[in-house]
Amino acid sequence: MAAPALESRSLSVTFGGVRAVDGVSLAFLPGQVCGLVGPNGAGKTTLFDCLSGVLRPTSGSVHLGGVDVTGRSATWRARHGIRRTFQRQQVFGRMTVEENVLVALEWRGGGGGLTADALRLPGRVRIERSRRGDVDDVLERCGLTDVRHVPASRLPIGTARMVELARALVDGPDVLMVDEPTSGLDEAEVARFSAVVRQARAELGCAVILVEHDVEFVLAMSDRLVVLDQGRVIADGPPDVVRDDPTVRGVYLGAPTP
Repeated sequence: MAAPALESRSLSVTFGGVRAVDGVSLAFLPGQVCGLVGPNGAGKTTLFDCLSGVLRPTSGSVHLGGVDVTGRSATWRARHGIRRTFQRQQVFGRMTVEENVLVALEWRGGGGGLTADALRLPGRVRIERSRRGDVDDVLERCGLTDVRHVPASRLPIGTARMVELARALVDGPDVLMVDEPTSGLDEAEVARFSAVVRQARAELGCAVILVEHDVEFVLAMSDRLVVLDQGRVIADGPPDVVRDDPTVRGVYLGAPTP
């Protein structure tokens, strides 16, 4: 079995007297799509935020490629392989679609500082051309080429979600985390989103962690399903097995537990 791309070890988060995440230990494998589901208030988003660095756990740890990154910021984790989208899409409204995606690469710098920029030194030009090529590829893959010069603030929700996905993919993540991706998408956009995620998983070999309320979408997309309830993992396995688990059906899928 491949070494985990990302792990949570005995992860807990407490808000006052409420334990939102309760001792969760999970390993997310390269090339695997893991659906993370559960009823409202189950702790999915809190766990997501801990894994990506948005939130610091009360106890436990997060490991990226075997390295403890619990104390690392969300920015550090993003630059070292964890890229995510958000339930409420977060794009830079004044930037164009192309600029929104390019910004995910600019943190690397180009070498040579202002002098290289001013003189258009060959090394800097090569780096810029390579980045523009990467952006072109991901814009085409996500169906965004025709709106590349449109300010993100003018985009409908579904297109803005695709911009977030493109930005998450352009730097070749080791872990792709997508939060409620189908919200606001029409049928055609959902199909494209699914195809892009599957292609990324196949080409990059990245681990994909998916939080989504649309059960049918999750079952179709996932190789593995993890169900949370009251901050704890109550099921973890192949989607068809987890779907028929009586405990899962009782607390999440609406059927009474025998």
